[in-house]
Amino acid sequence: MFTFGVPELLVILVIVLIIFGGKRLPEIGRALGKSIREFKGATGKDKDEISTWIKDDTETPSSAESSTENEKDFIQEQVENIPGVKEAQEIKKTASKIKAASRFFLKK
Repeated sequence: MFTFGVPELLVILVIVLIIFGGKRLPEIGRALGKSIREFKGATGKDKDEISTWIKDDTETPSSAESSTENEKDFIQEQVENIPGVKEAQEIKKTASKIKAASRFFLKK
């Protein structure tokens, strides 16, 4: 793909300097820095939440085992109502059939 080298960055800097002027560049830099810090903080919180969920799921497998058949059926129905799940299951079945057929033909 396209990579930024020193000449490209210099051209971009000159264009920004011409458009905004020298007085506005520090303000733009501060605003850009604040937005980057906020973005990193927001994504860091999401990573912490996801890792907490993963830890909770791995630490409490007994709760999944103790659920009743009705709860399992209810959860299965809810999952199947998610758009695209049925299509994904069909694709997975087809892929496994193709994988099995390719194994069969490659053995001969």
